[in-house]
Amino acid sequence: MVEKNGSTKWEQHSQLLENLSVPRLIQKILAKKEATLTATGAIRATTGKYTGRSPKDKFIVRDAVSENLVDWGPVNQSIDEATFEKLYRKTTDYLKNQKELYRFKGFAGADPEYRLPLQVITEYAWHNLFARQLFITPNKEELANHQAEFTVLSAPGFIADPITDKTHSETFIIISFKKRIILIGGTEYAGEIKKSIFSVMNYLLPQREVLPMHCSANVGEEGEVALFFGLSGTGKTTLSADPYRRLIGDDEHGWSNRGVFNIEGGCYAKCINLSKEKEPQIYNAIRFGSVLENVSLDPETDLPDYSNTELTENTRAAYPIENMNNVVTPSVAGQPNAIIFLTADASGTLPPISKLTSEQAMYHFLSGYTSKLAGTERGVTEPQATFSACFGAPFLPLSPSVYAEMLGKKIKEHAVNVFLINTGWTGGSYGKGGERIKLSYTRAMVYAALAGELNNVDTVLDEIFGLQIPHEVPGVPEHLLVPANAWANIDDYQKNAQQLAMKFHNNFQKFTEASPSIQQAGPLYGKNL
Repeated sequence: MVEKNGSTKWEQHSQLLENLSVPRLIQKILAKKEATLTATGAIRATTGKYTGRSPKDKFIVRDAVSENLVDWGPVNQSIDEATFEKLYRKTTDYLKNQKELYRFKGFAGADPEYRLPLQVITEYAWHNLFARQLFITPNKEELANHQAEFTVLSAPGFIADPITDKTHSETFIIISFKKRIILIGGTEYAGEIKKSIFSVMNYLLPQREVLPMHCSANVGEEGEVALFFGLSGTGKTTLSADPYRRLIGDDEHGWSNRGVFNIEGGCYAKCINLSKEKEPQIYNAIRFGSVLENVSLDPETDLPDYSNTELTENTRAAYPIENMNNVVTPSVAGQPNAIIFLTADASGTLPPISKLTSEQAMYHFLSGYTSKLAGTERGVTEPQATFSACFGAPFLPLSPSVYAEMLGKKIKEHAVNVFLINTGWTGGSYGKGGERIKLSYTRAMVYAALAGELNNVDTVLDEIFGLQIPHEVPGVPEHLLVPANAWANIDDYQKNAQQLAMKFHNNFQKFTEASPSIQQAGPLYGKNL
């Protein structure tokens, strides 16, 4: 039987290497030829055919602990206890037969009041370096007293048999909340380690009245906190890396009655087309100790070629948050003043920026609309319209209504301004005349929103989506603010916008528990159809 917390006596393994320093891990990585040392000092690993998450291969063990809490369905697929027990034994037997294993002991959660002690045991040294950079590393005293409350076992070389192991493929990511164990096998993509722990925090924190959020966060000179919600590729990491504001974190946070805290100790940035000119903070953060995932290298200089998509568009860089120039240490701050929902709209019809009422904020939080970008998940080769509740449905074990109700309560309690910003296309749809909105324009919109410059400006009503569009934003061409004005053919715009509006309505039908005022806060077009 599986012991709770995965407390198999790993110490009996003759070569269990624990909390190795970054240089020692890099020595191991290079000696075992797991990855390449680049000219920047970062190591570069490739992950084979799995260059993104495998959501269809993710399961939660259905038992007495999870039965009545987990929102079971296509996202939270169930697997029975007996099947988990068998797969756990196979995975541990496989790991015990490896010459060396690597263990990282650390934490998730920068606020000591809510942090989760965890351990990550990996087959690959570079996966352990990844965990060290993404989670919070303990000091000597914390390490001496560390008692892991959750264990991740990463065995990419162990291949499941779908018939005998009852998985969907050779790959599996399985969470047992009862045993407090995560099994990962059949995939080398390191992002599964990070996101599985985020799923755990999304399960545990609400039980302590803390809202877990898939968002980045930063803070201004006067202590004003901003949250940036959005799915992968919408700009959370880029927009929160602001030279004029200090970074709290780039992807995962908790919001308690004490304020906001980073769940992680590092950043996991998409680096497709990364350049020093456009994103200097992220570019300069990728140095010795950083992990590059599936980034192509110049064959002569060994410099990263961030424009090369030969391996995948989902190229990634993992680095400690301290590599950024302007960060909050420790990664905790006060109550938020502003929330920005980010969406990368491939239809090119959503306004670049709009201010939301409290009802619209709840509507768009539950909707979580974006266009899923190429490479983020296996099989996605071009943007696809998708709705991901709370901008993070793949990582939410509980019902979306749990998180939405918590957010709505906090928005009202702290009088938070909420904006919807489209970082996607304008002037046409993706591949049909549209262009990606310039980052400089998006930054100008963010600055104006956070500075309060849009609180009292005149607005224009978007007659299809029912959103209030600022008449002007400093630094942004006026014709871009109203999407219809940027299209060459108004009929094409109307058609695409109406189609997207109906997708919103069709998606929201499942949120029957939402109040009438929230249900009526969606697009105007199609509301009574």
